[in-house]
Amino acid sequence: MPCSMAGTRPSPEFAPMDRHKLLKARQKVGKYRILGRIASGPLADVYRAQDTVQNIKVALKIPKADDYTGHEEFLHEVRVATKLKHPNILGVLNASYIDEHFVIAMELGEESLADRIERRTSTVRALDLAGQAVAALAHAHEHKFIHCDIKPENFILFPGNQLKLADFGFAKLNLRTLKASGSGTIEYIAPEQAMGRPKFQSDVFSLGLVLYRLLSGKLPEWPFEWPLAGHDKLAARVRPELIEVFRKSIQLDPKLRYSDATQMQAAFARAQRHARRQKGARPRSGSRRGTSWRQLQWREFQRQFRQQLDTRHQCRHCDGPVAESMHCCPWCGFDNPARGTESRMPSSCPRCERGVKNDWDYCAWCYGPGFVAESTRSYPDKRYSARCSNRRCRGPLMSFMRYCPWCRIKVRRRWKLSGSRRCCTACNWGIAQEFWNYCAWCREPVQRK
Repeated sequence: MPCSMAGTRPSPEFAPMDRHKLLKARQKVGKYRILGRIASGPLADVYRAQDTVQNIKVALKIPKADDYTGHEEFLHEVRVATKLKHPNILGVLNASYIDEHFVIAMELGEESLADRIERRTSTVRALDLAGQAVAALAHAHEHKFIHCDIKPENFILFPGNQLKLADFGFAKLNLRTLKASGSGTIEYIAPEQAMGRPKFQSDVFSLGLVLYRLLSGKLPEWPFEWPLAGHDKLAARVRPELIEVFRKSIQLDPKLRYSDATQMQAAFARAQRHARRQKGARPRSGSRRGTSWRQLQWREFQRQFRQQLDTRHQCRHCDGPVAESMHCCPWCGFDNPARGTESRMPSSCPRCERGVKNDWDYCAWCYGPGFVAESTRSYPDKRYSARCSNRRCRGPLMSFMRYCPWCRIKVRRRWKLSGSRRCCTACNWGIAQEFWNYCAWCREPVQRK
């Protein structure tokens, strides 16, 4: 994108781009093909993209046009993240100037902790995530970096329940003198940080609030008088030793908190060990009561239908097996349950985020708008199993498509589910009646005889 000022082209380091022009799906930025936008903040836009050289999906962070101060912060973020090598810290894969964009390529996760908190999480999984969050911050503190913006949105979840800490743009190096900073998110900011005096204890305070919300479902508010909102639920899930770790972390006086996350990590580990000793030889069957039947149901469903439906994703709400093509979760009725998951398709629809092929003209799942044409090449696919009913089109269709990706006409074929004779009473598409609570195609409740 050419840009000039007073007839002179600016240096690449400070070349602005138009803040109002967002990148479009399938647009190319160097070796990266944009698949869709993940988020847009006041300082930067974050996109899901395909690295066409290494053939991997990445997250691209691109600063806004004229935020020169923010531009320096992004340079700082790259340099800090490069120094911090840890399994629970989000890595920067590459950073460079491409077509007058400052582009930061990072690992692409599934969702943020802020998204995950909104759904039910087992205590075991929540404690695992809490331990990883503490480990990430402890590593940063060991290298003398104060993050200054600890919040659920800056923890990214990856497959296998792996959590990684991101966004070190506001991070400060703790030297003998520390520049004042009031940066941070107000709901999680420590009192002394709000006044421009961040410390290691400030990060401890913010992390304590994040973990308290993760396990109690409530975010404590000023003046943080104990017991806080959600304490009853927290006490029912974890032992008193762990509650004391949270309580000490969010003391108003920094001197009463842990001195840094390394000390907090040691206390967290002691509380966990003590809890395991107290639990002793407790029968495992009791902890699984009420969920084992669902796991068995999902396992049997996958055995029968996984290959046909491609149900290799998990619902964003109930964790049940779902497919990209499903309009809603057949277990809990949640809308677009596989949204944001990694697709086997080379691109994704910017509207519904389901996978699409590069030669399609329209989204086959949500009636989305036309895409930016990339080439005239057509790509055969063994997953095509039918033809469009439009005589002028006759384009190939995949099972359970809602719209033809070539002519945009609604698919009139009544898709059947091999292995099940039942159909939805509303849309007449095939359903797994003995398993599902809702029709995955139209959200009609399934009637069982």
